Amino acid sequence: MSKGKFVLSPWLFSVLIFFLGTVTVYAQSSSFKENIYPVGKLKHRDSALTLKVGDSAPDFTLPAVEGGKIILSQYREKKNVVISFVPAAWTPVCSGQWPGYNLAQDLFVKNDAILLGITVDNIPTLYSWTKQMCNPGEKLWFPVLSDFYPHGEVALKYGVLRSNGVSERALFVIDKKGTLRYIDVHDINQRPPLDALATALEKLNQ
Repeated sequence: MSKGKFVLSPWLFSVLIFFLGTVTVYAQSSSFKENIYPVGKLKHRDSALTLKVGDSAPDFTLPAVEGGKIILSQYREKKNVVISFVPAAWTPVCSGQWPGYNLAQDLFVKNDAILLGITVDNIPTLYSWTKQMCNPGEKLWFPVLSDFYPHGEVALKYGVLRSNGVSERALFVIDKKGTLRYIDVHDINQRPPLDALATALEKLNQ
């Protein structure tokens, strides 16, 4: 019997590096791990989604950790946009999810997409957290935005503000026309699967 040649698909490779890569990130800094707040098991979902696929994405303006402000509509006709809402800085799942997107940057590049990370934390908190979550000499490739004041206003617009004032763990894919093409309000206790996001981005090119 001839031996078949195993070929690792691009999506499987992306999934592997997304999950395995976060282990590397955590392993590189024991001090970072010591500062992670153990939130425990949370209610899977605690909000009422107000948007659906096909709706126009609500515009917003938010301050960025790296300085200046980002306006969603600045990407209109230029880039597809993925919005990643995460609940809070210095928590376990959030601290692994965003560094994982560093490893999957090519997925966004090949689909002409920009990623915007949003939490309800203030800028100083996000600055400290994001500076420490990556390996030395590295940083997140995408803008991190603060939805701190008015508190959770953008999360509320997108229907993902929880009753305790943090956002859901949610992904929104927006095409170049500003239309919502994919929504995943995920179990807050788990990272959203990268393969589902990859499929959603691929569909933008069809």
